[in-house]
Amino acid sequence: MVWDLLKALFYTKLRRVLALFFTSLLITISIASCSAGEDTASVRSLATIEAEEIVLPHADGSTLSRIMERGTVRVAVPDDFPPFGAVNATMQLQGYDIDVANEMAKGLGVELQLVPVVGNYRIPFLQTDRADMVISSLGKNADREVIIDFSEPYAPFFSGVYGGPDIQVSSLEELNGQTIGVSQGSLEDLEISKLPAGTVEVKRFASNSLTASALVSGQVELIATGNVVAAKLIRDNPDQQIESKFIMKDSPCYVGVRKGDTEFLTEINTIIADLKQSGRLNEISVQWFGEPLPTSLAS
Repeated sequence: MVWDLLKALFYTKLRRVLALFFTSLLITISIASCSAGEDTASVRSLATIEAEEIVLPHADGSTLSRIMERGTVRVAVPDDFPPFGAVNATMQLQGYDIDVANEMAKGLGVELQLVPVVGNYRIPFLQTDRADMVISSLGKNADREVIIDFSEPYAPFFSGVYGGPDIQVSSLEELNGQTIGVSQGSLEDLEISKLPAGTVEVKRFASNSLTASALVSGQVELIATGNVVAAKLIRDNPDQQIESKFIMKDSPCYVGVRKGDTEFLTEINTIIADLKQSGRLNEISVQWFGEPLPTSLAS
């Protein structure tokens, strides 16, 4: 009888571990970067079925007390996705998410331990207790909300229209008669293609770099691209005075915490609100993206 009980306990625990692993793997590899993306029915179905089997560490809301006890917060951050996070010439991590992680540790009154992580491992690192929170260009969608909780938005991630100061446009409708460059097959290309035929001349290029070069060289006066691409363009060409005209599609980033970590999440949201109110988050945006926070994110 004892042996049967031990076997039952073993297989129950094994089943839960495997459910956690495969659910995390399928969900995280299906969704890239900050973009919320399209829902994948098969992935959501599996996540919903298996979520009841998952036992998450510290899901009782004890993460905050553990952080305070040890005096350190472990934050998963990117090391391969500038300007959110990358390794500089002195082998130090730097970027928007790194600065936010530092501000988060200050707000909590503890030391910061950075945990470098690539995109597909962000959620598994959180679930396996290798990190207390994820600040790594993380987007929110229905699949991810099954297994983790999200803060208020803290970082801009969007597709927008960019150009020099002489062109004044503030919406898709005002592009009528303009020539605009896009990367062929990109999300921006799809959005521009929704406009009535003949209203906008679209020049398509094979890559983001060629699209950016077309703006700099004067082949086009406007381009539609992501703010991450635009950040490098603005930084590398200060004399061009390239600026954001308007946002086409907004998919901001969020801090991720373990499911049910309500006390910790409340503290994180308080810190984010303080960073917005003080203007510090806007300063970080200007430093790394070359432009202020979007209005929708600034308050």
